[in-house]
Amino acid sequence: MATLSPSARAARAAVFDLVSVILFVLIGRGSHGEGVDAGGVLSTAWPFLVGLAIGWIASVAWRRPYGLVRPGLILWVSTVGIGVLLRFVTGVGAETSFIIVTAVVLGVLLVGWRAIATLLTRRRVAA
Repeated sequence: MATLSPSARAARAAVFDLVSVILFVLIGRGSHGEGVDAGGVLSTAWPFLVGLAIGWIASVAWRRPYGLVRPGLILWVSTVGIGVLLRFVTGVGAETSFIIVTAVVLGVLLVGWRAIATLLTRRRVAA
């Protein structure tokens, strides 16, 4: 198996992160009976995508894109924190239960895929 270049690893991680946020939005909209039209998904996703982008910059995620703590935890906290803050600033708001579910789901998705990648990498190196 060929080793990916650092830029390819960063690009792959960025795609996984974007998919994680979009998946979170699709699951949430679906569970509330909201449509999955592009406009609705984008209007729900944008605050969290902004938080994710800020997290990528703040954590310098492209240097170690698969890291659990840096950038994983930083991306999780920034995506949730900034996403919820932007919802409040724009008047959408967020119930406490929404914030808890958001934190749990995005934590599982953003940190979870990194944990799986780390485990698989360690197994491959050990073999």
